Amino acid sequence: MVVLGLLWKLAAMALGGVILPHPEDALAAFATALTTRIFWEHFGVSAYRAVTAMVLAWGVAFPLGLFMGSVRRADALLAPFVFLTYPVPKIVLLPVFLLLLGLGDASKIAMIALILGYQILVTTRDGVRSIHPKYFDSVRSLGGSRWDVLREVLIPAALPHGFTALRLGTGVSVAVLFFVESFATTRGLGYMIMDAWGAMNYLGMFTGILGMSMMGAALYEAANFLERRACRWMFLRRKA
Repeated sequence: MVVLGLLWKLAAMALGGVILPHPEDALAAFATALTTRIFWEHFGVSAYRAVTAMVLAWGVAFPLGLFMGSVRRADALLAPFVFLTYPVPKIVLLPVFLLLLGLGDASKIAMIALILGYQILVTTRDGVRSIHPKYFDSVRSLGGSRWDVLREVLIPAALPHGFTALRLGTGVSVAVLFFVESFATTRGLGYMIMDAWGAMNYLGMFTGILGMSMMGAALYEAANFLERRACRWMFLRRKA
């Protein structure tokens, strides 16, 4: 952070401190914005869109990845579609989403969830398929049912992969959030950044950027916390 601050300061001095404000000025403007209602309204709207999209992506993609990774017939049927559409840049579908779901939150949440969901789906599916057969044999040899295999082998093996995809996807979610809030909206940190940029209010622009960075860090830590709660055995093993 110190190095980043020094580089920012040097760049601001080189540019005269107009287009790129000095870091102390940007931080002071950000601290002032934290005491205003309008900033937290923008922050709340963006956080609602990002969190809802992440929950939606996880709720759909993780079970589907688990299903595809554990049932060969389902994987043979669905995997070609997933891997053919995975490289397609989904952001180009934003106009379609706006037409189908309207200009409100639904289209923006669906866009973020679609992009993040693919990452969770592919990572979870690959994680399940990499499980060594001996773990299945161990449970079955003890008389375990399909439910026991799911509970004792599949879910514990898939959860770390799903949470890793979720943690890595926080940056993607915030980036897509900024993009979708640049269109057809008057609320959110993305709108705040673009509005301030259009008005040449660079301190306001950096206030939005710092707010979005703060939200991205909070989402990452939230995902990290959930992983620690859901995958406790992994962290116990590391401590030992």
